[in-house]
Parts: sequence; structure tokens; C-alpha cells
Amino acid sequence: MPIPALSIIASPDDATAELIVHGVLAGETPSAPGFDAELLTALGITGKREQVTRAVVDGRKIAFVGLGDTVTADRLREVAGAAVRSLRDVPSLAISLPVTTGTEVQAVLEGAALGAYRYEHRRRAEGDRVVCEIAVVAGDAEVSPYIVQSAGIAAQAVWTTRDLSNTPPNLLSPVDFADRVVAETATTGLSVVVRDEERLRREGFGGIVGVGQGSSRPPRLVTVEHTPENATRHVVLVGKGITFDSGGLSLKPAASMQHMKYDMTGAATVYAVTVAAAALQLPIRITAHLCLAENLVSSTSTRPDDVITMRGGKTVEVTNTDAEGRLVMADGLVLASEAQPDAIIDVATLTGAQMVALGNRVSGVMGNDEAFVEAVLRASREVGEQLWPMPIPEEMIGMLDSDVADLMNAKVGNRAGGMLLAAAFLNEFVGERDGSPIPWAHIDIAGPSTNTGSPFGFTPPGSTGVAVRGLLRTLSKMSRSAE
Repeated sequence: MPIPALSIIASPDDATAELIVHGVLAGETPSAPGFDAELLTALGITGKREQVTRAVVDGRKIAFVGLGDTVTADRLREVAGAAVRSLRDVPSLAISLPVTTGTEVQAVLEGAALGAYRYEHRRRAEGDRVVCEIAVVAGDAEVSPYIVQSAGIAAQAVWTTRDLSNTPPNLLSPVDFADRVVAETATTGLSVVVRDEERLRREGFGGIVGVGQGSSRPPRLVTVEHTPENATRHVVLVGKGITFDSGGLSLKPAASMQHMKYDMTGAATVYAVTVAAAALQLPIRITAHLCLAENLVSSTSTRPDDVITMRGGKTVEVTNTDAEGRLVMADGLVLASEAQPDAIIDVATLTGAQMVALGNRVSGVMGNDEAFVEAVLRASREVGEQLWPMPIPEEMIGMLDSDVADLMNAKVGNRAGGMLLAAAFLNEFVGERDGSPIPWAHIDIAGPSTNTGSPFGFTPPGSTGVAVRGLLRTLSKMSRSAE
């Protein structure tokens, strides 16, 4: 589903939209340019962050959105999203917030487009209206056409991620996912390779095959590549794509099984980011591996105590079939390493331990190269995404020692540091380049990937699209540093 059409206007007076949104600063008295404080107070407007109030003033439909008491690019992005999310029944909007730079205008454009999101397959009432056009008042800020274009492309990538992740699991098997990627990329210039279950088995992808063999809907490994002629650096993205996770024979309890359709969000993220990077014509080679499988229970399911051979030859004793994400990701990391790239980034809804440690809005990032992890953190924070660095202690991998294989996939009965232990497992499958480990960052988005509560800012219920914009910023900065 496409995002609304985005544009820039110089002044609210230029707006032809059905409704104009004005920002209100909080303080002893609320303030909004062009409006008396008495009017705002009479309407019950306080400027409280994300407070949205509709009104008709001088015969014109308007709305006010609270900015709180500070104005930053992140705040502008959030409140623009909150306003549009509350006004999605208005087909055309103009948004007038206190912007002074192109960066702030871009933040408003992004937030507004993200706030307009609705899952396209949701039940709708007849005649239901949606936002189709959004104009942002830029004032005196210098805004290039590229700012509008890049904001739209980033927002579209988030919408794509949300749409895929929100899709009910009966409508999105690994094969369905692969077919959708092939169809959507047909005219983009991206190259796509789909490995089916027979090829996966033949080429030694024991993790993906082992996880997917319990389902009647077979696994897939989809590789999407952006290969511009002027690229001087190569980054491989790996995404976890468990289209539904029952836990396998280590069956989840009923409450934990709900929302497991979102366990493929990592794959959706790296796919959408690669498409966006191509649309932005970033001069950097990007390879995305989507590790797709459905983890179900049947007579053919992988059992606890089974030993599987991964891509590259390492053997893994499966102690917990519900620690399946690291198995498919390990295969993807080995394949990524074989290309000898400059860096690898993986994205996964990997562990419940991430939520225990960092909650539902902060992703954990770990890796084998402190400088590279810091670069991913910095780029993500620049676009308002919350990541927090976590360690991979050396002693962790010893917890996965096995008597019958190279390592176990989980330490059953030990819940300490589960996010770190999963990262330690993945680290074993990251290869070397020129005698040193390939710089690698692992982003665990288990909590932040999904909003199971009330909407906030530009974030709706359901899939959030977290990490998409941060990854795009990371890749953009890497492409510039290579010039």
C-alpha cells in the first residue's frame, strides 16, 4: 500500500488541504503562531505533548497538536505522526510546525507519513476515508527535493515492513513471502535468488531446513541484492523470517504463542531496507538474506537432542526447538561471511530476554567490533530510534558446550543473560576477512518490533517498523564514507 503523497509549501496561506494542523508549545500559557492564547485556552488546548484538538476557526477546519515544552527533530517527528494518526479520516492535510532546518522538515514529513499508516487488509467500514495527501509548511527552511524524496522512501520502507509483519500467518507462508519479494522487485533493478527446500538441503543449510521441516509449508532462503556499478563497499543484511513460531516440540504456552506472526519482522526489515536503498540509489552494494521458515509441530519436527549440521559444517545439538531463530540466522551469517563483505548486520526478533532487559521500545545491539556497533547506534539515534549497546561476554559461549556436537543452541533451565547468550551463539558463525573477524552488528528487536498496547507518536498498534530508518541511515553514511 503506498504512502500518502508528500509535498512542501512555504506558508499555511498556501495550503489547499481540507485541514491544517498547527503546533502548540506548552508553557504558562499555550502558544501557536497566529492564534491568541485566549482562544487556545478556551478550546482546552494546553500544548501537552501529542494532544490533538480539532476546531473550526474563521470558517476553516484546523487542528492543534501539542509539542510539549521543547522542539527537536525527534519531537517534531513524533507529534506530526500523532496528529496524522488522529486525523486519518481527512483525505488531505497541511502541517505547520515550528521548523527551521531541512532536517526538521524531513522529520515532520517522515512522522506524518508514518502516522498515516493503516494495515491494508484491516476491516473497513463502507466509505471509510484515509489520508492521501500531506503538505508540510517549510517556512524559511532550506529544503531540497531530495529531502522530500528520501522521507517518502524511508516511510514507504516502514510501511512495507509493517504490512508484511501484520499479515496473518495463514496468508504469509515462507513460499508466499518469497513470491511476494519476487513480484515486488520485478521492476526495481534488484536481483533476487530463491532457494527452495531441496536446494537448501543440498547446499547444507541445516538450520533453516531443521526449523522448517515440521511444517507442511516448506522453508525458503531469499537473497535480494542491490549492486550499483559505483559501489566500493559491500554490506550484507541477514533477517530472521519465522513466519509463525509455535515453539516446535518445545511448545510455547498459549499466551506466548499469540503475536508469533511477527517473528518474521527481521526478514521484512532487511528486505524493505534493501528496496529503499536501491530507490535512493545509494552507492553501496547491499545483499539481504531472508531466512524464512515456519516453526510448527508434526511428526517431522526437529526434536530436542537432535544434532543438525549447519551451513559451513558446524554441528549443533538442539536442546530447545523454541530457540529456532538463532538456527536460521546462523545459516544466514555463514552465507553472508562467504561473500567476504565489509560488514554484516543482522536483525531479529530473537529473544524474550531482550524485553526483560530493555523493555518494549529499546532494541539491543551487540557485535564483534566496538567501532562498528557504535556507528550503527549513532546512525539509529540520529533518526530517533532507540538502541542500547549490550556485551557478548567471553564466558557466555562456554555455557553452550555440548558432548555430542560443536555447541548447543540453548542452555535449558538457565535464564540468565538470554539475549547475550543468543548473540554469543550467532558470533560463532560470523567469518573472517583477511585474518580478522568481519565487522558484525546484531540487533535484537523482539520487543520494539511490535506494539501490543495503545498507539503513540507515529507508532500504531501491531508492527512498528523499528530499525528500518536506522539501518537506512547506517547504510547511507557508509556509502558516503566510501566515496
